Amino acid sequence: MVQYATESSEAPARPQFRRWVKAALQRDAEVVLRLVDEAEGRDLNRQFRGKDYATNVLTFVYDDTQPLTGDIVLCVPVVQQEAQQQHKDVIAHYAHLTVHGILHLQGYDHVADAEAAEMEQLEIAILTKLGYPDPYAEQR
Repeated sequence: MVQYATESSEAPARPQFRRWVKAALQRDAEVVLRLVDEAEGRDLNRQFRGKDYATNVLTFVYDDTQPLTGDIVLCVPVVQQEAQQQHKDVIAHYAHLTVHGILHLQGYDHVADAEAAEMEQLEIAILTKLGYPDPYAEQR
């Protein structure tokens, strides 16, 4: 399910989100994707991570249920600003952050270097299969 809690002419349509989620899921899951404004993104990041700013994507996992259950929150102004600053297509950036959030939902992380490398390679493979460029190419 996709919830649009903010207005944006550049936000992807539900079928795009479904395609990205399906490409990244490795097991059955019930996922809500919620697109929010900066105020809600900041509130959620402050409440659940103790950080007083809006971030691009937040992933919430609800126990280890069968099927896996969770929420992915995308902060629209942050996603769009990052795409512009990083000279990326905004839809490609949404695709990347959706895949990134879905991988977090399934237990992938990027705290340690080895975990980060594994997660990035998986993201690149999924995005390439979907027809999007390597989101980390500029950082190399």
